[in-house]
Amino acid sequence: MSNADADMADASLRAAHATIAQFDARASRHDVEHQGVRVRWRRFGPEHSVLPPLVLLHGGHGSWLHWLRNIDALSVGRALWLPDMPGFHDSDVPRAAAPGEDALDPLLDALGGSLDALIGAGTPIDLGGFSFGGLTAARFAARRGAVRKLALMGSGGHGTLRRMSTQMINWRAAPDREAEIAALRHNLAALMLHDPQALDALAFAIHDVSCHGTRLRSKEISLAGGLQRALAAHAGPQLLVWGEFDVTADPRPLVAQLAASHPQRRAVVVDDAGHWVQYERAAETNRLLLEFLGG
Repeated sequence: MSNADADMADASLRAAHATIAQFDARASRHDVEHQGVRVRWRRFGPEHSVLPPLVLLHGGHGSWLHWLRNIDALSVGRALWLPDMPGFHDSDVPRAAAPGEDALDPLLDALGGSLDALIGAGTPIDLGGFSFGGLTAARFAARRGAVRKLALMGSGGHGTLRRMSTQMINWRAAPDREAEIAALRHNLAALMLHDPQALDALAFAIHDVSCHGTRLRSKEISLAGGLQRALAAHAGPQLLVWGEFDVTADPRPLVAQLAASHPQRRAVVVDDAGHWVQYERAAETNRLLLEFLGG
């Protein structure tokens, strides 16, 4: 890379971090401790609304920033709550699962307890999740109840064919920052995004910040399955979205299977999108969500 190209890349990355800081400054931040685990929530939107709060859960190796390109559209006229789930970014690590306890239960305990402290136990919400957060949202809906509508993006836990064809690189083993950046960019392209043009400075900054803040291993939980069982426990409307080129699933047969098994379930494949569909095709994803959530 020439010096001019390097300077341009540095300027783009500084601009991306400035964008992140601007969104963070707009949020009201709430640190809530539940049974010794502190969870940070960020709230966007008006103070008062007749619409139920919308809660969105990020993916593995993620943070609230996974929803950055959706905040403005989805916080119009309603409260939007974005946590860093326990074990990620600005939140504490959840307690260890007890012998015989489901691995996701400690996270769900802290997430549910902290949310109920903020909005009140039993308060109806709309709920969404991405990737590992999709499985978590489905499990959370079944556990908490009082979920009006459930929307999942590229959800994990489906237990069907994955299409990963590129090996991920262990960025934590990189000998220096340059090699670490190269590994993070490789993984972002291999797993998260389809169009190379979507791997812009903002996408990299979000991935970089989020990966460095991850202290919980979510992959094994997602691969263990359980999505279909959790979805079956939610009787209300469901929207399931995958990108056409999502490597964590084979979307078209999966959505056909899922759509046929629930009377209030809509499953959609977004063309020309990879796994991180709500970032790569933000406008279309926002439209789908707004149509689904409605008033």
